[in-house]
Amino acid sequence: MALDDRDRALLDFESAWSRHVGAKEEAIRAELGLSPARYYQLLGRLIDTADAVEYDPMLVKRLRRIRDARQQARLARVSGAP
Repeated sequence: MALDDRDRALLDFESAWSRHVGAKEEAIRAELGLSPARYYQLLGRLIDTADAVEYDPMLVKRLRRIRDARQQARLARVSGAP
């Protein structure tokens, strides 16, 4: 399954985010017409696809590392580990 226009727009937005001025949530609404919650939900699913890796491998790998680190931190807090 190839990426559609929305998928590419999500990845392009995330890739270019550092160049945006202002609150990211406002930019998500204005540029993509999505709520921030929906944006992150779609992005989270998207970065698990091979097509996303093919489209922008460095971005997808970075986002996966960030997600995995956050999951590990949550698990550590829940389990009470230091």
